[in-house]
Parts: sequence; C-alpha cells; structure tokens
Amino acid sequence: MSTYLPSTRADSGDPGPAWSIPRLREPRYSQSLERGLAILACFTPSRPVRGIADIADELDMSRSTTHRYVITLLALGYLEQGASRKYRLGLRVTDLGMSAINATGLREHARPHLEELRRGTSFTTNISVLDGTEILCVDRARSFRRGLTDAERRLEPGSRDPAHATSIGKLLMAHLPEEEQRDLLARMTPAKVGPNTITAKRVLKRELDRVHDAGLAVSNEELSSELLCVAAPVRNANGEVAAGINIEARRTMISLEEMVDGLGPQLIAAADRISARLGYRRDDQGG
Repeated sequence: MSTYLPSTRADSGDPGPAWSIPRLREPRYSQSLERGLAILACFTPSRPVRGIADIADELDMSRSTTHRYVITLLALGYLEQGASRKYRLGLRVTDLGMSAINATGLREHARPHLEELRRGTSFTTNISVLDGTEILCVDRARSFRRGLTDAERRLEPGSRDPAHATSIGKLLMAHLPEEEQRDLLARMTPAKVGPNTITAKRVLKRELDRVHDAGLAVSNEELSSELLCVAAPVRNANGEVAAGINIEARRTMISLEEMVDGLGPQLIAAADRISARLGYRRDDQGG
C-alpha cells in the first residue's frame, strides 16, 4: 500500500518541540489524513486523471472507502471531476505547493535574474526544484517570440514534468547524494514523453554521470518535439544544488550546440547570481 509518511526527529537526539509530528503508532497519528494524502499522491504527470477503481486498486482500499475520501477532497477543492466522471488534481494542491515555495524565498530571489536572462537571450527561462521523480516549476519568464511548442504553452509556475525528460530534472538528479540518486532511479519508471526521451535506466545513469562532470544539462527533444533546453545549477548557502534554471527554445530557432556554447555563459552567470542571493559563497566551499 502506498502511503505518505512524514519524517520525524525522534532518532536525532533532539527532543524537538511539543508539536513534533507523531510516530505512526502514537494516538495522535491520523490514518484518515494519511489516506487522503496517499490519494493525492496517486496523481502523476503520466497518470493525471484517475478513476475510483484505479485509486482503490493502487492503494489497496475498498472502492466505497476510496469514494468517501475522494468526495471529501473534491468538496474541499483538492480534486476536480471531469466529464468522464474521473478525477484530476484541483487548484488547491497547486496553491499549497506555491505557498511552500514562496516561503523559501526562492521565487523572490530568482525572479529578477530570470527576467534579465530572458532579455539577454530572448528565450524563455525557468527555475524548478526536484520533487520525487518530477520537477516543480517555481517561476518562469516567457519569451515574447511567437510559435511556442505545446510544452512551452502549458508550463506555468506550479506545473510538473517528469525529471528524467528535462534538463533541470537531469541536472538535479545528477547532483543528488549517491544513495539518494540510486533510490530515486530504483523508484522511477522513465516513460517516453518526447521523441528522444531516455527510457533505459542504465543509459539515464550514464547521462547523469556526464551531467555531474559537465556542470550543465541538456534536453534534446526529450520532453517535447522541437523543444531544446540547457540547464545550470543553483546552490544554497551550504553549497548544495537546491534548484536549476534553464533556457528553452525551439530547434528551428537555434541549435543545441549554439545554446550551450553561445548562451551557456549567460545561463551560468544568472545561476551564480541567484546562488549568491541564497547565501552561497564559492570561497566558503573550497573553491
């Protein structure tokens, strides 16, 4: 059964505040809340629309119980029902995610530099973070050019894409600690979403190693036909790669080589400025 399990500080040696998250066996733990969150977690980019039977089977719950939870989430705005009588995530879920992102200050720090990069390159720029096997778009400065791809039109702050098919996703996965990266790859099912999507895990692993060494990541029509992207890392005060920014363009406007060689320096400079706003100091990290 898939579950949403909150982390605790019980083993850290720090007793924590009185409002610490209860252990699973404590009376304060709410199985109902766990089930509601598990239902929301069933909705993914590859399966954005689900029926009661789908959810019930995935979570090993009865259909009557699943229906009761789904109706509650529907009434609260966390789910929406389409004409097919199936369900998709509602805007309340996006609101929560964006509230969490805004609380970190990442969007506020990044915005002026995304705008500057957009003006300097004339292409769309994005900043995203890794969330499980997906990336979550934090902010976006859209190009004023005409003729956007389908992927460019639909991507907005709060939207998600499969990490394995995106330049930012591969960049962030490449900089995960080895054990975390191994666990993520084990959980991932790299589905084909664009003409050149990497779907073999061993090939994806080699790509992540290459990205880690190169410092930049590219996506060559891996998310969508005609869409090219190049991404650079944004680091926090601890020197960890906390987010990625990218430039995206159609292949009819520019080649991938031109993006990397011609626009790469501007992209890296923008990423470095955002990192500095987040407290990163290269000298403090040993170079």
